[in-house]
Amino acid sequence: MKEGPDISLLGSLIGDPARANILTALMSGKALTASELALEAGVTLQTTSAHLKKLENANLLRHRKQGRHRYFALADEEVGSVLEAMMGLAANRGLLRTRTGPKDEALRKARVCYNHLAGDLGVYLYDRLIDRECLIERDEEIVLTPIGEEFVAKFGIDLAAATKSKRPLCKSCLDWSSRRTHLAGWLGTALLEQIYHKGWASREEGSRVVRFTSSGEQKLRGCFDA
Repeated sequence: MKEGPDISLLGSLIGDPARANILTALMSGKALTASELALEAGVTLQTTSAHLKKLENANLLRHRKQGRHRYFALADEEVGSVLEAMMGLAANRGLLRTRTGPKDEALRKARVCYNHLAGDLGVYLYDRLIDRECLIERDEEIVLTPIGEEFVAKFGIDLAAATKSKRPLCKSCLDWSSRRTHLAGWLGTALLEQIYHKGWASREEGSRVVRFTSSGEQKLRGCFDA
């Protein structure tokens, strides 16, 4: 009998089309009800409930009850990172959905990946932080440098709050559309929240798209002007 992690079980859980649709819908980082997820999955509410139970039992989802409703979300950022990497592998192998639409380009440019910025602008942000030595890649780790601490403070982020979090400060996440790294972890979330707070961008309703204003994109890029 083989021992160790059961990737076949994980694959079967994620590989079911309805469950894949449920997990993809939750990549937005927003908690959804079973009824909302049934619409995303394209199956009945009863079938959705069975899928949700399986995903919860595998610790891929979590839920919380508020009033009469239960709201479901991905269990943690690690699940989101794995899904993003799998989407990248699928795209790289030409395993694409047949449905395409006008949002595809917008998704490639900027989108939310669970709780941080992904897409071309997410990769741009990470690359500039590396170029300016705000971040350094050390073995498998990403480290915030003193230069980075100064940049983050000027950006309006209080790093002291990170000490209260159990999440890693910086974490790499493979971007599915560009197949390059964007920034996850506590800092990745804080940067996206601050981008929203500054009014540079906003979430597009009902989508993972992060829509930057023309001036907001210029200001983001301007952060790294010499």
